Amino acid sequence: MITTTSSIFAPVEADLRLLTDNLTKLIGARHPILGAAAEHLFGAGGKRIRPAIVFLVSRATLLDQDLTARHRRLAEITEMIHTASLVHDDVVDEAQLRRNVPTVNSLFDNRIAVLAGDFLFAQSSWYLANLDNLQVVKLLSEVIRDFAEGEIQQGINRFDTSLSIEAYLEKSYYKTASLIANSSKAACVLSDTSSEVSEHMYLYGRNLGLAFQIVDDILDFTSPTEVLGKPAGSDFISGIITAPALYAMEENPYLEILIEREFSEDNDIEKALAIVKESNGIQRARDLALHHAQQALQHITCLKPSASAQALVDLTDYVLSRLY
Repeated sequence: MITTTSSIFAPVEADLRLLTDNLTKLIGARHPILGAAAEHLFGAGGKRIRPAIVFLVSRATLLDQDLTARHRRLAEITEMIHTASLVHDDVVDEAQLRRNVPTVNSLFDNRIAVLAGDFLFAQSSWYLANLDNLQVVKLLSEVIRDFAEGEIQQGINRFDTSLSIEAYLEKSYYKTASLIANSSKAACVLSDTSSEVSEHMYLYGRNLGLAFQIVDDILDFTSPTEVLGKPAGSDFISGIITAPALYAMEENPYLEILIEREFSEDNDIEKALAIVKESNGIQRARDLALHHAQQALQHITCLKPSASAQALVDLTDYVLSRLY
């Protein structure tokens, strides 16, 4: 079982190194404080999963040809959009830590963090427009809209026990899978693949992204703080109801009562966490993640065999391996 992203991303390791250098340059030059925020963000030991997927899809579809400057720029834009969303997420969630590193909002303040996020979104849009490819612009501007939609849905649905698994998956698509799906498809557009291949890569990204988010939501319940890089159970405690809790509520309606009163009484949080852990909720959420990982796998078969295509296969295993 491959457990590290660095071994999976070996075919694009050089591409990722170049990307990290470029990102800090692209953002840092004009605004010292945003430069500091960018250094902090792009240096915070992120796994660079999203741009790595863009590089892997690009190399798997170009095969013997080398990456173009536009493929590289697409990967940079993808990481910029992702980072902008994290900065805004942390402000909305009032988070102090991200990957065990202080968040931008806790280092500077909310005002600077919101502006830094806005700047990254604006900067990514500008670089996107300069790719001069309308289809790619449409794909990635949809992602930016989806992020906002996902945040709004999450905000509106806090402590809402009537949330369905379908609504949960839709929000997970907006917040996580949309970027992976649409940037994978955009890489195919730049590689000039058939529309059939680009649709398969979109569906690969969509299902991989959903599996990834479901696994994250399980880890919120099962991982200690030092592994998560943020307090365990923090999403759940703030009223974000994800797959494990949704399934647990079906088994034990008392959990609904605790959530609906927003854990306002003594020991409510401990009781609620115990109910989730003692239920089949976590196992059923694992099965759901596995289902989406297997779906993702089926869409890679359209690619010719290559080291990059194999890495995309291995990535579906990696996503699930984070649970064990």
